[in-house]
Amino acid sequence: MMVGTADLGARGGQRQPLPTKMIRMVLVDDHAILRQGLRSVLEREPDLRVVGEASSESEAESVVREADPDVVLMDLKLSAGSEYEGLSLCAKLSAAHDGIGLLVLTTFLDDELVVRAVHAGARGYVVKDVDTTELVRAIRAVSAGESAFDARSAAAVVRSMNGRSTPRERLTDRELEVLRLLAAGMSNSSIGERLFISATTAKFHVSNILRKLEVSRRAEAVYAASKRGLI
Repeated sequence: MMVGTADLGARGGQRQPLPTKMIRMVLVDDHAILRQGLRSVLEREPDLRVVGEASSESEAESVVREADPDVVLMDLKLSAGSEYEGLSLCAKLSAAHDGIGLLVLTTFLDDELVVRAVHAGARGYVVKDVDTTELVRAIRAVSAGESAFDARSAAAVVRSMNGRSTPRERLTDRELEVLRLLAAGMSNSSIGERLFISATTAKFHVSNILRKLEVSRRAEAVYAASKRGLI
């Protein structure tokens, strides 16, 4: 196991060697105080350096493009009016930056979210109550092209692989709300106003609904959902 500075010690009279590769990171979270805390903790490690911060999807795209980091440590929820905006960001960064290490650090732990993050390009997924040693180890693993999941998120991936979780069929509570408004004939903007989210976020939910129900049109989604007893 790779170790941080506090764990370095003598073995047979020899000091353990420090990691040689500097890992450049961008932190993406809508809470500035959390980013500041992460920066303070992570930069105590000799091989970790924060080269940029962002609080939104658009800002993150710009910062990552300019800073060209090895790892992006990112939350999934990036604004009060958007649910899991980080999934969209994850997919965009994965497509635009070949080889970049995307590590999700979030308070949300759900089988579907973990699997969706992996499908969007994340190499790792840990929750925010993880201790510093485990977080640093996850960052180093992702930087090296490996996967990094804490015990709970790893279990979610295993359940999905074993067929005990069906993220492409199960709709979230929010998606069910959007689906009911779709059935009422509302547009994305109207759905956004009703649910106090942006039209872009509403469109994101509609796209997920169409994918999960395996249809291509809104009317087909309503019909499929009614047959399954979802509405």
